[in-house]
Amino acid sequence: MKCLRVRAVVSVVALGLGLPAGCGDGRNAVHASGMRQPPAHAADARNGQPRVVPPRGPRSSFTAFRPTGGGTRVVTTKWHGRKSGYTGGIWAWVPPEYHQARYAKSGFPVLIALPGAYGFPFNYWAGEAFALEERIAKWSRQGRTLPFIVVMPVLNPDRTYYDGSDIPGQPKMGSWLTEDVPDFARANFRTYDSRDGWAFMGSSSGGFAALKAVLKEPQKFKAAVVNGPDTAPDSPLWQGHPAEMRANDPRHLARRLAARKDLPVYLAFELGGKEAAVPDVKRFIRDYTGGPVHSTLFEIPDGVHSGHTYIRRMAESLHWISRRMRGPVPSA
Repeated sequence: MKCLRVRAVVSVVALGLGLPAGCGDGRNAVHASGMRQPPAHAADARNGQPRVVPPRGPRSSFTAFRPTGGGTRVVTTKWHGRKSGYTGGIWAWVPPEYHQARYAKSGFPVLIALPGAYGFPFNYWAGEAFALEERIAKWSRQGRTLPFIVVMPVLNPDRTYYDGSDIPGQPKMGSWLTEDVPDFARANFRTYDSRDGWAFMGSSSGGFAALKAVLKEPQKFKAAVVNGPDTAPDSPLWQGHPAEMRANDPRHLARRLAARKDLPVYLAFELGGKEAAVPDVKRFIRDYTGGPVHSTLFEIPDGVHSGHTYIRRMAESLHWISRRMRGPVPSA
């Protein structure tokens, strides 16, 4: 596991607040961001046009975490995962468009953003150090990305690394990330019923989890932004479980997806030029992508293994996956 170090000081505002209130559905529709949506891929025709799914509950009780401008804020809560049995912290943010009257009946795409290192007890993408939410709001206004709902769970249940997987005899962190966290989003927000509205973003250890989730469950998730990732499972907890470890190996999953000619997935890799992982990530792209596994690489020549490196190219990465996803559709 790579350790991604960041410096951030964030305090929780202890207020029992919920989410802030108030402040044509065909091919080639125009997204809220102003970007023209490409036609649906043939492999997605089985899904038809994505349907809007209203919040189904149970609604979470949110605490305000930090303001992000424009009447929006990051909020936080605890969520009990019925699939994993794990109860963990989740931070969430909805873009300004979510509360605009013309999008009141529209679904929004969800970006599940994962941190590096242990990702416990805090998900640093919720903090002001990277201002991810403010950047997405700005990029959406500029037409560079979709206005994503950003959901930021803890990555691990403690300071142990579980490879974002259901390792036998351990907390089911794979189910937490791919079952329970989406259930949280569907419980609280207007989303879409197909994978066209679901993506991951992660860095380092979170990048591995994001990469693996999309390759393992392409029927649920369409795209991922993968920053400086590990490309093979490396938790010591896999010892004695080689078959299960292989079933969570992105290399095996990519080859299986290609062999089955399965649904296409879209991977935007970000990689700092000074990272030790450069040869490994480029080898993965060369040997394990192609066919239904579409990829692009955004290389940052002077970049290091840090979220401060990856945020510099995040607009391009999110733009690349946004072109393959479904944005909100105005009702008037």
